[in-house]
Amino acid sequence: MEERKPLIAGNWKMNLDIGDAVNLVRSIGASLAAGGTDREVLIAPPFTSLQAVKEAIGDSRIFLAGQNMHWEMKGAYTGEISGRMLQQVGCTHVILGHSERRTLFRETSNMVDLKVKSAVLLGLIPIVCIGESLEERESDRTFAVLEDQLNASLQNFRADELMPGSTILAYEPIWAIGTGKTATPEQAQEVHAFIREWIEKTFGQVPAREVRILYGGSVKPSNIEELMSMPDIDGVLVGGASLKADQFIPIIHYGT
Repeated sequence: MEERKPLIAGNWKMNLDIGDAVNLVRSIGASLAAGGTDREVLIAPPFTSLQAVKEAIGDSRIFLAGQNMHWEMKGAYTGEISGRMLQQVGCTHVILGHSERRTLFRETSNMVDLKVKSAVLLGLIPIVCIGESLEERESDRTFAVLEDQLNASLQNFRADELMPGSTILAYEPIWAIGTGKTATPEQAQEVHAFIREWIEKTFGQVPAREVRILYGGSVKPSNIEELMSMPDIDGVLVGGASLKADQFIPIIHYGT
């Protein structure tokens, strides 16, 4: 069985102007060119920086992702971006259902499901985010909440009884995003194991072995090795620490 290759992904959110974005990706690319890592690296800049960042990536081994997309290919959706538009600027992946989209912009799991279906139809790899609030965790509802999110956010996969092995899931406990709090490696592993069991129960053993599950929530150089030592954590989705080369590059090269 081929091992799941670790994926280190940076979600830049609404940060960095174009010049800073280009400088950062060049630093990341130079660190990868120097060798010493077999893991995959992905970045998700703001929409306005995608074209410039793609040009700066050049031949570097860096994947480019959109932070969101609409499920329609085109139309009267002011302020939205389609998956096809993401592809035109060189994106291969797209982040969907991030907790900030769910909470701040009221995106439902059913909306996320439509986006996942559209992304896969186009050949974009979806990074589907799920996570519970502090209140939900403290009331012992973590697994119930995550199962509901998985069932609804991947409803089209369930209807087809097929989950592409290239799909990426990201567990991001809402209470740990940007707060400085991080789930312990053991807490994260417990949830990741639950997610993998759900995949196996719903889609079978093959996708359960193939699908990568990332952890996101105050990931930094000081905790990356512990997190990545867990058997069901296949990578990380990094927020604030992905905005600075001196923090993100050590995360990429953890353990080397």
